[in-house]
Amino acid sequence: MRKSLLQLVLLWGLAQTPFGQTTPPEPDVRLPPEFDRVLRAYEAAWKKHDAHGLAELFAADGFVLAPGHPPVRGRAAIERAYADAGGPLALRGIAFASENNVAYIIGAFARHKGEPDIGKFTLTLKRDGKSRWLIVSDMDNSNRLPDNLETR
Repeated sequence: MRKSLLQLVLLWGLAQTPFGQTTPPEPDVRLPPEFDRVLRAYEAAWKKHDAHGLAELFAADGFVLAPGHPPVRGRAAIERAYADAGGPLALRGIAFASENNVAYIIGAFARHKGEPDIGKFTLTLKRDGKSRWLIVSDMDNSNRLPDNLETR
């Protein structure tokens, strides 16, 4: 009984913090076409389970920073890391900025367009010698608390 009461108090406390509140989703922003191209190409490769195609969206020394895993660096390592990845994915931008040859996109993702967001991401981009934007880092996480935090 005491543990259950403590769990309820902790969960109530989380609900009172900004991270525990249910808030409306951030509105979409209209991305410049060259940034939108990156998101649509990422979606297409992910949907096709195309690890090579995903890796090609990254700079040669790019990073994948996935939750619960060490950083993955470089196209070959990214391709190996994404070998079994893929499925339905809908990406949307909620903020972006660029200056010269560096940019970022902050966004959210769902399984299908129009469904509630299940996570969020940041993409750091740089322009290559051909003026194409490539991903330098891809970091994402779920909108759910990890299981070990949900049961405390």
